[in-house]
Amino acid sequence: MIPQSTFMIVAPVRDGELENLRGLLAGMNKSVGLADPANPLVPFGAFERLHMARFVIIEAITGDDIKAFGRERRPWQPALAFLGDFDGDRVDFLTELAERAEEGLQQIFAHCEGFSKAFDLLSWMVTHNIEPAANYVNWLGRTVRQVHEEAALHQCLSEYLPQIVAEMGRDNPRVLRQKLLSHVEMQKHAGLLKLSPEDPTPLAWMIRNGLHKIGVPLVLLLLSPLFLILAPFFALRLRMLERSDPELFIRPSREHIEALAYLEDRDVSNQFNVFGDIKPGLFRLLLFKFLMLLTDYVARHVYNRGFLTRIRSIHFARWVFMDNNRRAFFASNYDGSHESYMDDFINKAGWGLNAAFSNAIGYPTTRWIFKQGAEREQQFKYTQRRHQLPSEVWYKAYPDLTAIDLARNSRIRKGVEIRQANDQAIRDWLGEI
Repeated sequence: MIPQSTFMIVAPVRDGELENLRGLLAGMNKSVGLADPANPLVPFGAFERLHMARFVIIEAITGDDIKAFGRERRPWQPALAFLGDFDGDRVDFLTELAERAEEGLQQIFAHCEGFSKAFDLLSWMVTHNIEPAANYVNWLGRTVRQVHEEAALHQCLSEYLPQIVAEMGRDNPRVLRQKLLSHVEMQKHAGLLKLSPEDPTPLAWMIRNGLHKIGVPLVLLLLSPLFLILAPFFALRLRMLERSDPELFIRPSREHIEALAYLEDRDVSNQFNVFGDIKPGLFRLLLFKFLMLLTDYVARHVYNRGFLTRIRSIHFARWVFMDNNRRAFFASNYDGSHESYMDDFINKAGWGLNAAFSNAIGYPTTRWIFKQGAEREQQFKYTQRRHQLPSEVWYKAYPDLTAIDLARNSRIRKGVEIRQANDQAIRDWLGEI
């Protein structure tokens, strides 16, 4: 199994270069909201391990909200973020990126402070990479190659199945399955279909992942006596802050909503970015970091087989602390419309939204972290839209395929490789096709 990794290269944009940078990035798109896989700057389609990628200009468009807490606006210079999700090791991938897209990336990063074409591009990208505080992968180990091969298998079977049903009828599912398997073998022999075996899991990753899986709960267990002592003080302080947090019920401007909506629904999937200030105070920051620690743990070890709590539509998501832990950035790739994405979270995982975002300025006030918050639906929707940023460039390696499609295609492949137990199981498999 090849695990997935992330990169997020961030650098402030030079004064006076913002519009020039936007124009350059716009030239990487083949149509509104969708990158050209063969664009000359960063030919995303040439990178066989790359699932998703985007360029975002991060601006503090809600920076004045902190004034409601009696604080001055925190300075923030617009920054360019280049982020992606891919198969395998980060340094290996960034090395490939630097070798195959060096000239294009140099043109892009030349608009950023602290960059020169004289620098070693790989070293510069590694230095400017930011690790996520929490990261979610829809299906750990599902590679881009696997996605494409299984999609081709599904197409092959779905085109051939009606032919044999027309010839033989539906009465004998075992015969239908055998015909399909023979067709698959013929296509593989002709070089028209390929089903690669799973790659071995890197030993170093297995060790790190195993230590993390055991180590985090072990440390929490060892600290549990301290947590019990601090619990009353924590509860008191939490409720004091929750009751005193200012309510910011601010409607996003029509122009902002229209600009975001213009880029959405150009594929079955969409991109999502939000950026904002963390509520002031050490308590809020430590609480946020602790909740992110738990979020990352369950995303890595529990919700890594197609679901984030009860939500199936998210391909990748990450939470990132920025600006010396004073601000936070969230990015995701999801299926369906923006409205359905928000409704899914509110109705199925509102408590998770509260845990992940209640320490951000502008989020609807919560009760004991997990209560209320996102239940105030309209206020929540206003807040996330106000903090949302567009992607200047967004790439997806498998357009027109949802996370549910990917899971179905994997089940179809499994049905090819493993014999079903009975006729009903075969019929269920044929129904998937």
